[in-house]
Amino acid sequence: MTEIAYVNGAYAPVRSAAVSILDRGFQFGDAVYEVWPVRGGKLRDADAHLLRLWRSLRELRIPAPMSEAALRLVLEEVRRRNRVGFGIVYLQISRGAAPRDHAFPAPAVTPTLVITAKTLDRSAFEKRVTEGVKVITVPDIRWARRDIKSVNLLPNALARQAAKEAGAFEAWLVDDEGYITEATASNAWIVDADGQLRTRGLSNDILHGVTRAKLIEIARERQIQVVETPFTIAEAKAAREAFISAATNPATPVVAIDGAMIGDGRPGPITKSLRDAYLGTESAE
Repeated sequence: MTEIAYVNGAYAPVRSAAVSILDRGFQFGDAVYEVWPVRGGKLRDADAHLLRLWRSLRELRIPAPMSEAALRLVLEEVRRRNRVGFGIVYLQISRGAAPRDHAFPAPAVTPTLVITAKTLDRSAFEKRVTEGVKVITVPDIRWARRDIKSVNLLPNALARQAAKEAGAFEAWLVDDEGYITEATASNAWIVDADGQLRTRGLSNDILHGVTRAKLIEIARERQIQVVETPFTIAEAKAAREAFISAATNPATPVVAIDGAMIGDGRPGPITKSLRDAYLGTESAE
């Protein structure tokens, strides 16, 4: 099946879709992105992802390319045209195309909007949640505004490649004080030795994960103590459980960090209960 993208008002095959070489997303990384998980043919947590998108645009002073109502229709149409039942819809908005200059173009140009969708491998997802994944730790060398979902992901890509070469699924990023911030494409969690569910608090240091917020809500509903505070590599290795969370990997268990086994080396009960509650009875059709 031909993959279909939406680019600046038109639907086109991905292989032939294009934007200008003068686009500021290409020239400067002057762009934001957002990802919606698709479960059962529906965009999951659609409102929260839209709110985060609007915030990222405001922080970078990029105007919205269309109304929210129109964008919702286009997101669904891209999903429909690509027949995605279990997967993602990906959106990217740049400031637009303009002669190369670091300062914003004046007068302002029309933002560039690109939307794609793809089906994910459900069997690979199931394997990760039943067997768990391994992570490594690397220094966090990203810019200081990680709360903005910008396309400036080179440090993330380098860390993810290091993880792949080490036989791990993810890399946890470590700040200058020795605390875990988050992972390259997910938030980081542990169930510490006291049974507390811990994840770093919201600030400019981490992306404000939509799935993260939902898992905290679920945990508190189930009377699980949630502590939004940083933890060290040593604390993570001594934890009862560890996991990552993202739109594509909700509460995915971590069974080893830098080669050190977490708990008994198997997915833990709190991780499983949170994931099951988050996913509910949704269909993957």
